[in-house]
Amino acid sequence: MIRSLFVVLYISFISINSYSQDIFKIIGGQESYVMSFKLVNNLIVIPIKVNGNDLNFLLDTGVNNSIMFNLDIRDSLKLKNIQKVRLRGLGEGDYLDAFKSTQNLFRIGKIANGNHMIYLIPGKEFELSSSLGMNISGIIGGDLFRDFIIEINYSSKRIKFFDPQHYIYKLCKKCETFELEFYNSKPYINLSVQNKDLVKTNVKLLIDSGGSDALWLFEKSSDKINIPEKYFQDYLGKGLSGNIYGKRSKINKIIIGDYFFVNANVAYPDSSSIESAYKHKERNGSLGSDILKRFRIVYDYPNKKITFKKKSSFYNEPFLYNMSGIELSYSGDMLVKERQSAISRDNNSQRTSSAVEIVYNYVYAFKKSYQIVEIRRDSPAHKAGLLIGDTLLQINGKPAYNYKLPEIIHMFSNKEGKQIKLLIDRDGSVIPFKFRLEKML
Repeated sequence: MIRSLFVVLYISFISINSYSQDIFKIIGGQESYVMSFKLVNNLIVIPIKVNGNDLNFLLDTGVNNSIMFNLDIRDSLKLKNIQKVRLRGLGEGDYLDAFKSTQNLFRIGKIANGNHMIYLIPGKEFELSSSLGMNISGIIGGDLFRDFIIEINYSSKRIKFFDPQHYIYKLCKKCETFELEFYNSKPYINLSVQNKDLVKTNVKLLIDSGGSDALWLFEKSSDKINIPEKYFQDYLGKGLSGNIYGKRSKINKIIIGDYFFVNANVAYPDSSSIESAYKHKERNGSLGSDILKRFRIVYDYPNKKITFKKKSSFYNEPFLYNMSGIELSYSGDMLVKERQSAISRDNNSQRTSSAVEIVYNYVYAFKKSYQIVEIRRDSPAHKAGLLIGDTLLQINGKPAYNYKLPEIIHMFSNKEGKQIKLLIDRDGSVIPFKFRLEKML
């Protein structure tokens, strides 16, 4: 049997007990383990080997169980004990058909779990690769955080896992430690926010490292949470059950103990997009990774607390939002004709010098392509005439495939008044467009 094979391969690394329980352990009984991660659009991506296959997962405190996407990879991963289930999450869609699989072998560097349960979402209803510009095969969160004390250093892009029995808290004058509350095994923190009228409101927020925004507030969750006069309607992201839309604005202050952020970004998701979130009656919103990345954070689920330990290198970064109105996704590879040059030398013994000639060759190669999947109404891109489905060929005279998706997003977010020139493929026709980035707030 396949399962027996994996047991034999890893029996020297993982205790028999880890196969009878869904528990992550550090191989060899080490007290801690450090690994690097990638930071993409404020989100943490870690490599995980699933049943022997190397994959990328999003590290997300906002999920309880591990989730994988795309049933097409089931055979290669040899997932075990598959059972059909129904899942529901944030977004405008309905329940999703999914599969539950148990007794899977997960390896995260020197961390292993030989009996891990996951949910597998088939088809293309939910996937993150296109929006992040790299292959993402799953999300892991609470399952991992429950078994360790985890310290995340956004500056060095390193994450350290500690055996809770050996972790020692040191005196730290600049640390801010908060109690964690759990609802459906997800972590919540009590903080304060302040509006433009200097009215302070206590809020209960889901700690959501899988959300790239700074702060979400739910308008209907409290009489004190009101949408400011200045806002714009926007696409906020993709949830398990579909797209999430809402209003973006600025909030006067987010207060985290002695730390605070002025004029930070805030989003107010439409109630239709977050129906399932209202099941927790006391929840007022989410604290996202655009705030979390500004600290060195210690997550201590076993002792129900979180510590904002130090300022990271991102602490003073401005709070940006997309001023173009364009939402892009990676849309696969396209065949591109590229010019290459080579130097040809004519060495003739009867001449006193060599003739040099530059020879150009043309080659075809597959390159990444980016497609417009959302356009904000009345945005610069919308006014210029760009449409959903347009494929980017060039950005300011350079091939779009020369950029990574986060680089394009940053280009659309960092400088008001900057002119953007795009060359677009629309149903086989190549069309130029130009516009200037505009602040909405």
